[in-house]
Amino acid sequence: MAARFFTCFSGGRSRLRRSSSPDANATADLTAEEQRRLGPVLLELFSSQGCATSPDAEAIATRLTRPDKDSESVSGNLPPVVVLAFHVDYWDYNGWKDPFGSSAWSVRQKAYVEALRLDTLFTPQVVIGGRTECVGTDLDKVVETVRSAPRFTSPAMQVTFQRPTPETLQATFTGKLNMKIEASVDIMVAYYENGLVTDITNGVNNGRVLPNDHVVRRMEKAISVSDLAPKKAISATVQVQLWDGFNPAKTGILLFVQNSALQVLGVQQFKLPETV
Repeated sequence: MAARFFTCFSGGRSRLRRSSSPDANATADLTAEEQRRLGPVLLELFSSQGCATSPDAEAIATRLTRPDKDSESVSGNLPPVVVLAFHVDYWDYNGWKDPFGSSAWSVRQKAYVEALRLDTLFTPQVVIGGRTECVGTDLDKVVETVRSAPRFTSPAMQVTFQRPTPETLQATFTGKLNMKIEASVDIMVAYYENGLVTDITNGVNNGRVLPNDHVVRRMEKAISVSDLAPKKAISATVQVQLWDGFNPAKTGILLFVQNSALQVLGVQQFKLPETV
């Protein structure tokens, strides 16, 4: 693709359209007990080491996951946030190939362009709960969007792990989604890595040492379900090929429920045992 189809934003607010959703007031409609069981808000960041402003957006995303270490002006009344950083590959032509970039993540971003009726791809972009988006360097807008995002009760799944081969990891999830499912939804499982550091030797970030957290290394659909009662148990197994340098101490797992419009309906986090 030609570079003219992409934008690397330096700041300000996105002028692209954002979609509204009929369940935008879902959180406000919950009882007090349901409010206490709400899960975190999912923030998806589309980023690239080949974009000059993506490092700033990554710093903001990481900051929002650590409200106890942040200023009250940013973190006050902010719901828990979980981040998945998808490194796209469409900037790889520009002097630096992002080692975490993947065409699969570019395809996921394109799916949001269609679902949210946007005009183009750009980095850094954040998508909140699969419903709204903004420029990832616009801290005020990101915080505002997170605060207004609907939240849902987290699934109650248990997970067990196996290593069928030294190069593969198998996870079996069993439990309840804690929500009534009518139309079909996908149960997605993402493996992400923290504490990554890259010396950039070319491109727009030449000479910088970039830290990266929440970097998605693998993501698979565990199962699709429909016509499911909130307390009905389900089970699904996901097997992934491990990446070079795999370190369970740096790896986390995120399970989330997503409908056909790519809207997130529930999120659950898991820690990977260091002995796996």
